[in-house]
Amino acid sequence: MMKSSLDHMPLRKQRELGRVLEILHEEFEDALREGSAEFKKRGRILKIILFGSYAKGGWVDEPFTMKGYRSDFDLLVIVNNRKFCAFEDYWHKAADRLNRDSAIETPVSFIVHSLREVNTYLKEGQYFFSDIRKEGIVLYELDDQPLNEPRPLDPVDRLRVANEHFEQRYFNASRALETSRLQLQKSEEDERWRRDAAFSLHQALEQAYACVLLTLTNYGPPSHNIKFLRSLAEGQDRRLAEAFPRDQHRERAWFNTLNEAYVKARYSKHFEISEVALVWLHERTAVLLDLVKEVCAERLQTLVRNAA
Repeated sequence: MMKSSLDHMPLRKQRELGRVLEILHEEFEDALREGSAEFKKRGRILKIILFGSYAKGGWVDEPFTMKGYRSDFDLLVIVNNRKFCAFEDYWHKAADRLNRDSAIETPVSFIVHSLREVNTYLKEGQYFFSDIRKEGIVLYELDDQPLNEPRPLDPVDRLRVANEHFEQRYFNASRALETSRLQLQKSEEDERWRRDAAFSLHQALEQAYACVLLTLTNYGPPSHNIKFLRSLAEGQDRRLAEAFPRDQHRERAWFNTLNEAYVKARYSKHFEISEVALVWLHERTAVLLDLVKEVCAERLQTLVRNAA
């Protein structure tokens, strides 16, 4: 039986979560009304589960300190059909509203999966979802149908999978960072290289955060949104937040611009980013990679001991 009580949280946080649920339901229902596809009539949200630091305790809510860090509400939304997981079709308006609603001070990150996907992951020993089933708090459910019992993954397999993720993703991140450095050098002679440098830097961050998530949890959401990936990764180990402090508006804006680079640096003639911004972002990404290596090395050492 999963937990359902929020008594460990302040009332203002509980009220915020209530508003989050309202927005998720409203926007999903609006998305279902668009178009005339028959299957949309059967669309349902089956469960919404809070996981991460607000479920386990130990969240941080210090926006006015030197680093300006604030833990996210992390949510798993479970729907009745995999088609309803498509972010652009069903969830992008909800994400935008959650970011702008004045009644919600806490940042919100959410992932969407079908019930069949979640139950399959649990049967396969996918420990990201196993932890959610164990530690998560059910905020909403259409019925009381329980999730599958998780199958524990063999410690040797868990070590092998984590090692494979780390080696591949850390290499990808390091290569993208080096590519960005070379492109940044060329931008001194021709500023058009900045766009390429920004895209490569975005890829370095995407791969770095994916490296942490996959190595520590064996799960990485199919997303190019580095703000979202950063939130999930920092939820796994708060030391990662040291790479990108939130206390300066200018630096937050630079990170947000880089978040747009995955699409706009390649396809929009209006995309612009300064050399000063790129230099700072490159330096902080290098710091992040060092932290990623440290965090992942610790987890791999633990897995080695467990597999012995």
